[in-house]
Amino acid sequence: MSRKPSFANLRDRTTPPPPAPAAPAPATAVTSDAKGPASRQGRKQIAGFFTPDMSLAMHMLARRQDRSLQALMAEAFNDVLRKYGESPIGE
Repeated sequence: MSRKPSFANLRDRTTPPPPAPAAPAPATAVTSDAKGPASRQGRKQIAGFFTPDMSLAMHMLARRQDRSLQALMAEAFNDVLRKYGESPIGE
């Protein structure tokens, strides 16, 4: 008949050495500091949650227009600014 394992039995076992740390991944973009890619320096993220249909429509439009989603969003934001009497900012 075998005994049930207990935590006391586990405590007495030797533990294997921890795995060696993985080598750091090579940098994929040139940065001016540790805050992200240089192309994002001086910029702030604006995000939102939309329906899958809206996401698909915007991505398809960006593809058809050969523009980035970010460029289309900047255009839309500038249109909203104009609508409410504000000066457009640009990309």
